Formats: sequence, C-alpha cells, structure tokens
Amino acid sequence: MGIFSKRREMQLKDLGFTAEDLASRTLYQDAWRRLKKNKLAMVCLFVIIVIAIVAIFAPLVAPYDPFETDPFNRLQKPSAEHWCGTDDLGRDIFSRIIYGARVSLLVGVVTEGIAVPIGIVLGCIAGYYGGWADMIISRIIEVLGSFPFIIFALCVMFIIGPGILNIFIALGCIGWLGHARQIRAAVIQLKNSEFVEAAKASGASDFDIIFKHLVPNCLATVIVVATIDIPSDIMFEATLSFMGLGIQPPNPSWGSMISEAQDYLRQVPSYSIFPGIAIMLLVLAFNNFGDGLRDALDPKLKNL
Repeated sequence: MGIFSKRREMQLKDLGFTAEDLASRTLYQDAWRRLKKNKLAMVCLFVIIVIAIVAIFAPLVAPYDPFETDPFNRLQKPSAEHWCGTDDLGRDIFSRIIYGARVSLLVGVVTEGIAVPIGIVLGCIAGYYGGWADMIISRIIEVLGSFPFIIFALCVMFIIGPGILNIFIALGCIGWLGHARQIRAAVIQLKNSEFVEAAKASGASDFDIIFKHLVPNCLATVIVVATIDIPSDIMFEATLSFMGLGIQPPNPSWGSMISEAQDYLRQVPSYSIFPGIAIMLLVLAFNNFGDGLRDALDPKLKNL
C-alpha cells in the first residue's frame, strides 16, 4: 500500500535520502530509477520503442508497397534498391518485414490484453476465497497446463480456423494460466495482511478488497509476467503462421515469410534470414527488458 518497510527505509536513508524523499517516492519511481541503471534493459526498451514506432508509421517508413508484385525482379539479393532483397513474387522483403512487425506487436499486446484480465479475476477468486473455488480453478489450470502450449494452440486453430482474430482467441484464452497462478500465489500471501484486515473491519466488500487493495499490490507481478510472456506470444504467432494456421497470404507475417522461403534457402538465403533476424531481435529485446523490469520491481531491493 505504498508503506516502506523498516529495512527499506534504513537502506534508503543510508544513501542520503530524507524523510520527505521517502514519503514522496513510490514503488514505480524506485523501479524506474533502478531500471535506468540496467543498461541492457534500457537498450532493449529503446529497440522495442523503435520497432513499435516503425510499425505504427509503416506506410511512411516502408520504401515499397508490401503487396506490390514485380515478376521481373523476383528473388533478388540484397542491394541498394532492395535492402533485404525480394521474394518469389518480387515483393520487397524489407517493406514486408516492417509491416510484419505490426502483426507481431499486435499479437503480443492484444493476447496479453485478453490473458491478463482473465488471469487476474480467476487468480484473485482462487486465492482470496480458497475452498471449492480454489480447487476448481486450480484443477482447470493443472489440466490445461499439462498440455504443451503450442499443441493446445494448434488444436484451437484447427477448430476455429486461421486468421489474426483467431490467433488472439487461441493464445489469449490459454495464456491466462500463468497469470492466474502468479496472482493466486500473491493473493494468498496478502489476504491476511494488516491492510486487508483493516479494510474488512471498515466494512469494505469483497469486491473492494480484491480490486482496490489486493490487485494494486499484485500489479508489479502482473506487469513482469505480461512483459515476459509477450515474446512467447510473438514466437507462437510466428510458429502458427509458419505452419499455415496463422496470418494468411498475402498479409505479411515474419513466420509466413520464413515458410515461403523454404524452397529458396540455397538460391536466396536472405529471403529467410532477414525475417528470422527480425523475430530474434524483437524476442530478445522483450526477454531482456522483462528480466530487467523484474529485477527493478523486486521488493527485496537487493541492489539499490
């Protein structure tokens, strides 16, 4: 609830902070200060922001129309005219990579936008009420979690069909499992805290206790888990598109571009290399930024 522990106060005072500083600082201000000291995380954040800006302004950044075919210039190697070469239909690979970034980022953000609320609600119910509610939700998590994520996603996509909206449904409706697990554990630790007992004594309803007191104290966990899950969503989308169950041609997707390049690996290796580099760069950026964010939001404050 924004109250500094005695240990935390002593550590910060040893660094020269006054009582006014301690009163005015919040968890997220402290986290941002620690995050800025993590050079790798900040570089990765910069990479993510740049890719996001490029994706948003793709029509202004892309040198060519990603759908425009040119049979006379098909399978061209990288050159000054086409930085990443052209594909089997003569389309500019660099332009298609830029537009493909839209798909990858959209899948990561929207999927977590679906998974996080479901995980928060079910995790809070299981952790706060316990009993049969906890038993039912925990068994559902265990059953669904016993299947490999990609296999479950493939089954869902086979049933509902390919397309970006169905990718949101398939990944979002499965991705809540990890969030629910984390939130449940956090709520179990917090539900007997003094501020919860004080809220009960003041007559607060269960709804108010959960969403005004418990959830805000779990936000750091939610943010970290969501950030770390985004690269997994990007990889799953690329895998589904590679297998023909995700984004459908002619819409650009990094996974489908690699799939289309399989027959030309020896002839034009750049056809598949550049989309692969794009996937690797974005996934590594999110992974390293997520690790840095987790360390910055660590309540133990081992490294100030």
